Amino acid sequence: MPLRRTLTAILLAGALIVLPACGGNASSDISVASASPTSSVAKQKLAKTRFVANAGLAAGATYQWIVKPYRNGTFKKGAKGRTVALVKAGLAGTFAYNRLKHAANNAKGDPTLSKLVVPLTGAIDSLKDLPAKLRKGESTDSVVNSFQDTISNVKSAGKDAGATVTDKVPSLSQLNGG
Repeated sequence: MPLRRTLTAILLAGALIVLPACGGNASSDISVASASPTSSVAKQKLAKTRFVANAGLAAGATYQWIVKPYRNGTFKKGAKGRTVALVKAGLAGTFAYNRLKHAANNAKGDPTLSKLVVPLTGAIDSLKDLPAKLRKGESTDSVVNSFQDTISNVKSAGKDAGATVTDKVPSLSQLNGG
């Protein structure tokens, strides 16, 4: 009985996170009307710092709850804790996607970052549907590789612009909070 309640609570929390994340507006970051780095520099304070923070949280969540369990074999059928790991991975995927979108928005506020990160928005957008696939346990190999590749590209672009991104693992409450 307690296991059923725990799984129900986890699934309910996941649904509460995913539904607002699907159709929400990125209102916590400053909206930029133009992709031009010169017009957005005045609108965003500390764009590079905010980029590093958001990309670091995305990288940390991806590693902690997607890549690491995948490497440990937790996503394989019959593995102990598979269902909980997949739900956490789905939440982490949604969180990482959200943070990467914000990081790309922050990059628009810095001339150097905007030249390097804005081209990655297509790769970031392609992650949108992957958290749902993780939660269902579908094609985990390709999902994990997509997240890993996108995070690596964002980290590389940040490093090239002088904004080194380091992994910062968010807490479970941060994952639930979006």
